[in-house]
Amino acid sequence: MVADPSRDPGRERARRRCRHRAYGPASRLVNAARRAALAVFCAALGLGTAAPAAAAKLLALGDSLTAGFGLPPEQGFTARLEAALGAKGAGIEVINAGISGDTTAGGLARLDWALADHPDFALVELGANDALRGFDPKETRANLDRILARLQAAHVKALLCGMKAPRNWGLDYTEAFEAIYPDLATKYGVPLYPFLLDGVALDRTLNQTDMLHPNAAGVDVIVARLLPSVEKLIGPGS
Repeated sequence: MVADPSRDPGRERARRRCRHRAYGPASRLVNAARRAALAVFCAALGLGTAAPAAAAKLLALGDSLTAGFGLPPEQGFTARLEAALGAKGAGIEVINAGISGDTTAGGLARLDWALADHPDFALVELGANDALRGFDPKETRANLDRILARLQAAHVKALLCGMKAPRNWGLDYTEAFEAIYPDLATKYGVPLYPFLLDGVALDRTLNQTDMLHPNAAGVDVIVARLLPSVEKLIGPGS
């Protein structure tokens, strides 16, 4: 008995696969046409659904204090600040652009890279490592000046966070360094938070064992104190 090729199961399956492959592109074209027609119909009836607005972005440009040195990510400064803003109804994405050990020169060098995220606002927290290393305050001032100028040119509203110098460098150094922040805030018309570690510095219960970096409780104190200034920066409706 000779088998009928048209009844061969293998060939039949192959023909089915060919039919499915041939149908795929046509199906996509048909579905695309249907979606386009539906979109036109909905637009005509005023039923179009707008895409949700992207969350505003706050760039936190800083050193280890911003980076969350010694803490799990969820307990770090930027994570806690974002959570605090969210609890107040502000849908803000806080970008962690903190690098441990960074100086004002380092922050300036990577600013254009950080701005690639297209932030709406910026929190500038730099200078502590300059002071710890005894850098010339004139260099620190020049670097922060250029950072603020670059942010202004990019139409990014900034909040400047001040730092204090170690007293072991002497009174002249301390005065020259700590004058940088109010002077530049006035020059660029940006708000100043005078000292990021206010209420936390030198408190053993709020710092890690190095007494330089806040622990989780210390971060929460910083965020709570800083929050009104950040809310004022971003304004209502963010």
